[in-house]
Amino acid sequence: MIETPNTTDLFVTWADLHRETRQLVERLLRGDAGRGPWRGIVAITRGGMVPAAVIARETNIRLIETLSVANYDGQKQGALKVLAEPPQAVRDRGVGWLVVDDIVDSGRTAQAARGLLPEAAIVTLYSKPGATKFVDLYLHLARDDQWVHFPWDTADRAGNPVFQPPMGEAE
Repeated sequence: MIETPNTTDLFVTWADLHRETRQLVERLLRGDAGRGPWRGIVAITRGGMVPAAVIARETNIRLIETLSVANYDGQKQGALKVLAEPPQAVRDRGVGWLVVDDIVDSGRTAQAARGLLPEAAIVTLYSKPGATKFVDLYLHLARDDQWVHFPWDTADRAGNPVFQPPMGEAE
């Protein structure tokens, strides 16, 4: 992880993400999130998709659903919209399911997931202090004033990571 000097930004590299997700898996396998064994994974789109893929590989889980939400407009939180619910996991209230996201910031996405899947375990790589109560397990506590940039959101500029808007976004 690279914490840029004189800013509140934290940049997570691909190598960091892979290592940290495997650390999260080690904790899951120890039972730190309870509620196992896992029948499947619900990846919260879009941030939870990459960690969910690594978790699926390391736990040998092959059934992956998604909970599609829109919560951010760029780097600003907007109104939370549930775009698509996971069909199979919703039918059984999430029993035996592992919900995966990259970060729990305000907790709104995790609360929406908990409302749909009350029996699922919700795990993230990062949590802000006020949102830890919304997840069953997280790996790192980020500061409230910190913006965590994940590798899919960044580009390298002269050896420095910077936020990179999606290619499909109008400039």
